[in-house]
Amino acid sequence: MESPLELVIVIPAYNEEACIHEVVPHWINGIAEVIPKDQFKLLVINDGSRDKTGVILDELTDQYPNLIAKHQLNGGHGNAIFNGYQMAVQMNPNFVFQTDSDDQFVPSDFKNFWDKRNESDFVLGFREVRNDDPFRLLITRILKYSLLFIYGTYIHDANIPFRLIRTSFLNKLLNALPHQTPFAPNIFLSVLAKKSGQKLFNIPVLHKERETGEVSIRHMKLLKVCWQSFKELTKFRLQLNNLVSEIKKG
Repeated sequence: MESPLELVIVIPAYNEEACIHEVVPHWINGIAEVIPKDQFKLLVINDGSRDKTGVILDELTDQYPNLIAKHQLNGGHGNAIFNGYQMAVQMNPNFVFQTDSDDQFVPSDFKNFWDKRNESDFVLGFREVRNDDPFRLLITRILKYSLLFIYGTYIHDANIPFRLIRTSFLNKLLNALPHQTPFAPNIFLSVLAKKSGQKLFNIPVLHKERETGEVSIRHMKLLKVCWQSFKELTKFRLQLNNLVSEIKKG
């Protein structure tokens, strides 16, 4: 009889053939220092990669029983995260953790989150030093103050892919999202969690320079998707109070 799942780790992946063979064992071995291996799964969503990412993932599933590789047509980073969350909820673990496949985060930071899992249903990190190009850092700052302007709420790193969420609470958040998957669902989840009274939003995590793979959103395209997110967030504001009330009641 299988042990009940404590955790599912959701990782979207796109064209990461240069590092995915290291990222998978890195996270499995890192999480195993905190949670027994028979109590967690690593769920990687291959978002229509054009390189050998999918092939490598399929090979790794033979080596690592903890790994589940799912392949989809390219739908973008946010779509892969959203689909990963839905699959994780269906697996019914106690908690869901989300990070990225680009090897910019370290598994050793996970323990700080796990130790606080009973203090909050939503535990969010922030990058003390963010190793990205200046344009991306500027867009992040614009986003931060946009959330303050639109929702009257301050979240230091609303879109960070380093978050631990109780599954029952994540299910409520997913049900509250707009019917059309937002470009950046993690931002919406952060806002909903903050507005519904969750407290742990400032746990520092290490962010390394990206050494492999490719950044899928660059410069002017990044500006366009930032504007798209701003419009989505502004529209979502009209529904927010009712949604937050439903989350609290549930």
